[in-house]
Amino acid sequence: MRQNSSGGGTTQKRTARPRHYLMCEPTFFDVSYSINPWMDPSRPTSTERGLTQWKTLHDLLVDLGHTVELVEPVAGLPDMVYSANGATVVDGRALVARFRHEQRADESATYLEWFRIRGWDFRQAEYVNEGEGDFLYAGDVLLAGTGFRSEPKAHGEVQEFFGKPVLGLTLVDERYYHLDTALAVLDENEIMYNPGAFSPQSRALLAEQFPDAILADAYDAEVFGLNAVSDGLHVIIPQQAERLPGQLRERGFVPVGIDMTELLKGGGGAKCCVLELRAPLAIPHSPKRETENA
Repeated sequence: MRQNSSGGGTTQKRTARPRHYLMCEPTFFDVSYSINPWMDPSRPTSTERGLTQWKTLHDLLVDLGHTVELVEPVAGLPDMVYSANGATVVDGRALVARFRHEQRADESATYLEWFRIRGWDFRQAEYVNEGEGDFLYAGDVLLAGTGFRSEPKAHGEVQEFFGKPVLGLTLVDERYYHLDTALAVLDENEIMYNPGAFSPQSRALLAEQFPDAILADAYDAEVFGLNAVSDGLHVIIPQQAERLPGQLRERGFVPVGIDMTELLKGGGGAKCCVLELRAPLAIPHSPKRETENA
């Protein structure tokens, strides 16, 4: 299952591919509880500023040519803005999340209804599984995180549901509680990651499978530089990242800086706010939810 990647430092010709995303406006964003090390309820939070940052991300994705649909926010569920956690979607099938913490558990019903109305092939996970927060699609392999949120048993369930091989990875630094805070898929078989977030065994697996991966330093990891959105050419990362932009340019990617510092107070960045809908063209979706009506 070794993944072939580009040679380190070799500039390649890249191509952006149109993507289909699901986002949730942070109408009710707040930090009123703490379920990860980034959340501090005593720290002032601005819903308005969070909305402005989210809108910038939303509009950037649209400007880059991607389709963005919306799921309705629900009062009392401030973390719904992190829509990547709502499900994993591959080949037109959606496995909806089963959250570990009770504060987020009710989000699942909203996602189940969203997929039901649109006629998707879907069901809710049996085991604790926090969607694209812990399951990232790279080539034809699902990279699967565990250690803080999604259960190891979820890895087998995901493999069976999607019929895709799963590579299990263990997170060991509580600041990087989801896989998408410690690793980003840049293109089919190319990733970037923070080695310090993983167990020694998982670091060895990543080094074997992705020998030419971009390695982030501690500073860029701490500003959530790896919570990135890539379309195969453009890579949306925090504007606070220092070394990653240059590392990405060396590989032929185009880094696009964005400020997500308000939403980081809840433990999320750009990727946390974006769920990719990988679907056959035949899967219907409601024009009412298209981004032009956002």
